[in-house]
Amino acid sequence: MKVTQVFDPMAEGKLPLREGASINRPPLFSGVNYQFWKIRMKIFIESLDRVIWDAIVNGPYVPKTVVDGVTINKPWSEWSDYESKKAQFDCVAKNIITSALNLDEFFRVSQCSSAKEMCDILEVTHEGTSDVKKARKHALIKKYELFRMQAGETIADVQKRFTHIVNHLIGLGKIFDKEELNIKVLKCLDRS
Repeated sequence: MKVTQVFDPMAEGKLPLREGASINRPPLFSGVNYQFWKIRMKIFIESLDRVIWDAIVNGPYVPKTVVDGVTINKPWSEWSDYESKKAQFDCVAKNIITSALNLDEFFRVSQCSSAKEMCDILEVTHEGTSDVKKARKHALIKKYELFRMQAGETIADVQKRFTHIVNHLIGLGKIFDKEELNIKVLKCLDRS
């Protein structure tokens, strides 16, 4: 009897997305390439429910009540079904985030009380403070302004390098007009 060996690229480690390459699992973050992971996580979470992403961006929903003219947090026992369901989105978000982290990153955020706090800690750790982001943005703007096609570079290589710079700038809050980007690419191409 002849045994046929089946090629399994996943077992060979040949595929670039060994973990998290699924619509059912969040993308795995191992502490490397945070910008890429952050974009993929946003897409993944919004695909489940945009209200979960809202809980990350705006923080957990905490029902309020007014007592003697003062707004206070409503006791948990008095929450309506709607309020309980809305508050649950933060718990879902925390579960998704912690399921997407390796051990080191998990312990970095494991004591956080909300999904927003987890994301804020990961962002500052891997992207830096607002001053660091501002400096990085200025450096990338300079790189964008000086962008030129390099000798021996193919159009595909130019496009890949350009897209990388632009995407990082967009991630740091820079807004581009599509026409501006097209003109920039055309101007930087080598005419020879």
